Amino acid sequence: VILAKVTRQALAAEESPAAIEGELADDDLQGDVPGEPIMVPTGTSELKQIPDLDGALVALDPHTGRVLAMMGGYSFFKSPFNRVTQAQRQPGSSFKPFVYGAALERGYTPASRILDSPYVYYDEHTDEVWKPENYAEGRSYGEVTMRRALEQSYNQVTARIATDIGMEAVSEFAERFGIYDRLPPYPAMSLGSGETTPWRMVKAYAALVNGGKEVTTTLLDRVQDRHGKTLYKHDVRSCLGCTAEVWNGSGPPILPDDREQLVDPIIAYQLVHMLEGVVERGTGRRARRIGKPLAGKTGTTNDYYDALFYGFSPDLVVGIWMGFDEPRTLGNNEGGGSVAGVVFTEFMERALEDKPALPFRIPPGVRLVSIDAKTGQLPTFDSGEVILEAFRPGTEPGMVFSQDDTFNLSGTGSSIFNTSDLPVLDPETGEIVEEEGNQSDIDDGIY
Repeated sequence: VILAKVTRQALAAEESPAAIEGELADDDLQGDVPGEPIMVPTGTSELKQIPDLDGALVALDPHTGRVLAMMGGYSFFKSPFNRVTQAQRQPGSSFKPFVYGAALERGYTPASRILDSPYVYYDEHTDEVWKPENYAEGRSYGEVTMRRALEQSYNQVTARIATDIGMEAVSEFAERFGIYDRLPPYPAMSLGSGETTPWRMVKAYAALVNGGKEVTTTLLDRVQDRHGKTLYKHDVRSCLGCTAEVWNGSGPPILPDDREQLVDPIIAYQLVHMLEGVVERGTGRRARRIGKPLAGKTGTTNDYYDALFYGFSPDLVVGIWMGFDEPRTLGNNEGGGSVAGVVFTEFMERALEDKPALPFRIPPGVRLVSIDAKTGQLPTFDSGEVILEAFRPGTEPGMVFSQDDTFNLSGTGSSIFNTSDLPVLDPETGEIVEEEGNQSDIDDGIY
């Protein structure tokens, strides 16, 4: 419902008594907005206007799969089409975390440096030349860390990573998370040009939050008949300790967790940690005002046809799509951060207002290391911004890679730090034990 000033002719067309009898002053009226006027004492009319723009929102618990909210469009009576589960649209840049996840499995780290520069690729599948550009057309940013590229949603870096590890790896990773049944291994797919649904996307994001486990969603917890007999139960796990008639001093019962592990929990956390940076410093920073740990990723498709935001707290995942059913532009610069990001921020403000500010859960084995945010290496006296970065054991700056751990970035403009140029630190004292050399004598430690 909106408040609007309308012309006498528009009101007359709707057979408004006030307009017909001349009770409204001309300077109180403007526009030609269709609708059903309801007269109010101030001399204005209240109109219900059905927007052309539509949208969808779904929120779920990433640990149980319970769907907590779902809105498939503006009005079910206007259109019963559920845009959460049925609308096949491009995810745009909101797909990028899954490109980066495939890269992390193949030796990249959040601190890996990749060249952001004009990039031309010949696609042998389509016999076409592909030239991706950044959101700010014509702008490139030189060597940047993988984290920086995700936070700022650089297309050229994502394209280089995808072609370096192979689009087959990206496709397999996305299919594993259920985003697609089959994703053709074309390079353009790395920028989210393959159509899918918000339902599939939000389930994939939920699997990142919960430590990399598959999410089975449900709209119903259980169904009982009038006598209290359970006819259906979503959670079918057995719990022997849950049926005890009296407490015998034992600990709480432990439910088995037989969900499929889709990805290493450390890699899942690395992605979550990088996506926190999207809210803190990147394209999703509008949500930072909430003041609680949040992460997410914006998405915008070509010509601003679709605006998306997939974001989450440690216990709530939300997916939002906004656009037109008959695709057309939302307007210049109307993208994921400025359109869907607004909805996400307002929704999370309400959803989390009475919830504590919980940090994201860190799985065992993660190494949090202070690094120079710009170089991705250990900080020096000349470092500007210093951040904590999450690493898998043995991949931290200053550690030596085995032959199996290294990866080839030749031809992509990417680079790995040279460990022979870095000082070797004692993991207990943090003091330099060698000015340069290898790290083979130090097996563990966080710097």
